[in-house]
Amino acid sequence: MLNMADEMTLAKQSREHTDLTDYLREPFSRLRGEMDRMFDEFPPRFPAVRFGTRYLASVPVPAVEMTETDKDYRISVEVPGIPHEDIDLAIEDDMLVLKGEKKEEREEKERDYSISERSYGSFERRISLPQDALADKIEANTENGVIKIIVPRNEKASPERRRIEIHTS
Repeated sequence: MLNMADEMTLAKQSREHTDLTDYLREPFSRLRGEMDRMFDEFPPRFPAVRFGTRYLASVPVPAVEMTETDKDYRISVEVPGIPHEDIDLAIEDDMLVLKGEKKEEREEKERDYSISERSYGSFERRISLPQDALADKIEANTENGVIKIIVPRNEKASPERRRIEIHTS
């Protein structure tokens, strides 16, 4: 590898041109040399992460859908393939917390080969509850891999929002 003094000497030497073609090509040749040097000194590449459909299917991030009515909030959480016994639904302060673990095992045996795959992963979703939510009366049920959570609203609670006027100095 050349040091800075050697590169300066080489740059001065390469400016002596024999014809017009060499004169026009020289800046591009130096640029290519610098690019090659930069890539040679760059740290080795990290292994590429495969984001194929099989990989994404194994990542346990449940989809959540929330809707609001005058009487309640309705939350649907998709957790296909996860038994409801492996899911923990709780209230922590003013948060609805959903935790679980997805475990998947697949084994395929044929005459000439055998394949065994296992994937595990835990997830946690936190949903902030509005101030008019009645946390004591939340209900949840599951059907076909979807957990439906109903959060009743306190109809007497007024939203704690107050407009503040901004004055000029």
